[in-house]
Amino acid sequence: MSDVKIKRALLSVSDKSGLVELGHALAKRDVELVSTGGTAKTLRDAGLQVKDISDLTGFPEMMDGRVKTLHPKVHGGLLAVRDNAEHAASMKEHGIGVIDLVVVNLYPFAQTVAKGASRDEIIENIDIGGPSMVRSAAKNHAYVTIVTDPADYDDLIAELEESGGKTSYDFRRKCAAKAYSATAAYDSMISQWFAFADQGQLFPDMLVINGNRAEELRYGENPHQRAALYLPIGPHSSGIAQAEQIQGKELSYNNYNDADAALELVSEFRDGPPTVVIVKHANPCGVATGDTLIEAYRAALECDSVSAFGGIVAVNRPLDGATAEAITEIFTEVVAAPAADDAAKAVFAKKKNLRLLLTGDLPDPKRGGLMVKPITGGLLVQSRDNGFVPDSEFKVVTKRAPTAQELADCRFAWTVAKHVKSNAIVYAKDGATAGIGAGQMNRRDSARIAAIKAREAAETYGWDAPRTVGSAVASDAFFHFADGLLAAVEAGATAVIQPGGSMRDDEVIAAADEAGLAMVFTGMRHFRH
Repeated sequence: MSDVKIKRALLSVSDKSGLVELGHALAKRDVELVSTGGTAKTLRDAGLQVKDISDLTGFPEMMDGRVKTLHPKVHGGLLAVRDNAEHAASMKEHGIGVIDLVVVNLYPFAQTVAKGASRDEIIENIDIGGPSMVRSAAKNHAYVTIVTDPADYDDLIAELEESGGKTSYDFRRKCAAKAYSATAAYDSMISQWFAFADQGQLFPDMLVINGNRAEELRYGENPHQRAALYLPIGPHSSGIAQAEQIQGKELSYNNYNDADAALELVSEFRDGPPTVVIVKHANPCGVATGDTLIEAYRAALECDSVSAFGGIVAVNRPLDGATAEAITEIFTEVVAAPAADDAAKAVFAKKKNLRLLLTGDLPDPKRGGLMVKPITGGLLVQSRDNGFVPDSEFKVVTKRAPTAQELADCRFAWTVAKHVKSNAIVYAKDGATAGIGAGQMNRRDSARIAAIKAREAAETYGWDAPRTVGSAVASDAFFHFADGLLAAVEAGATAVIQPGGSMRDDEVIAAADEAGLAMVFTGMRHFRH
């Protein structure tokens, strides 16, 4: 395929950024500019000569601009195969001139939805003519250049300067690929708005997943795997993917995954007291609240200082210098915080490999949304686990009711257990985790592993007894047998929180009563696989 000289350009954009500069660059090369509505006005106001689309088609813009480019003299000029004699004859017969360049970006549908516009306004921002021109030009990229992103204007100008006003086939092919991605993403946003927002479907007949590639990562979960980060297109909640990285080397796939787990958990406490979460391999290894962040950090670290080495730290308050100093006492991969003061930034600056991520507001743990998991041959899709049971709906099932402190520790342990891989057992005391057992094939082993970690912490810090003594213990799902609960009794727990619902609930309740434990049922489980 040969280079194509740009002689006529059709410009119709909703995003006017960079438009005037592009118009001048084209006019400098004697390119005829054809345009529509507000785009034409912007170009004329900049002193450029512009032909209206109505002059090209012989028809005025009509129906409030809904019909202006849907015309054979536009699409014939875009779709004609120029070395096809039949196409050339049709163009001559009907007075159709070729269009060499199309610069189009589409009506701001996503932005209109995001601002909470009315349904009528949203419908009016569904572009029809724009996608049609984009698809026509992209299909005929052998002869036509299509540009849909203002960020690509400089590349287009450079291409024209380097080749004397022409575009290469490789450039046009690259632009065509991006153009079809743009229209596919645009249509998918519209279809998903109709399904989710307009018609209230949770699982539409067709689920379209799209995103813009933000960056290619160094590698995936393992060095032999490749990976990239994509950001969702359209309205979405901000999270770890949108965080501002202040310093440190590039984030890896595992860094993103672990930091996301830490942020999701610390967000459960976004309206609570200063809270610190330490995560390793997507599982929390220490969580604590305190009067200050440094107090919370020390308590979280004491739960499992061995696992915390090389971990991820997330906090629910702006970071201060003293907390930053404490965090850097051991090797830490990533720190995520809503903000950080200058003293904290100065401390972290001494650790060049430590990544500091500033998230701004923390995400709402009760927000909706879908979670997607690939399986062989398909996708599993479910709603987010945003379930919440207030204390008033806890059901006391033992002879003894929990004390106020035990109930507070039950709530804390239950919140953390929601973010621990199943089977999950979490001991908590005085607003801090005392032991965490994660990802075991049975609940009894999780209870025992958590207790072992608590005993190791007691030995490390010289405590008289493990923190599991006098603690509350949470189980993410019901106890199938009493053995898991008895392991918690052996560790010194005095209160239990669990969903309930086992065929052997009576057996488990009897074991709790015999041990003098207080136990509450939530009626909701939190498996995390």
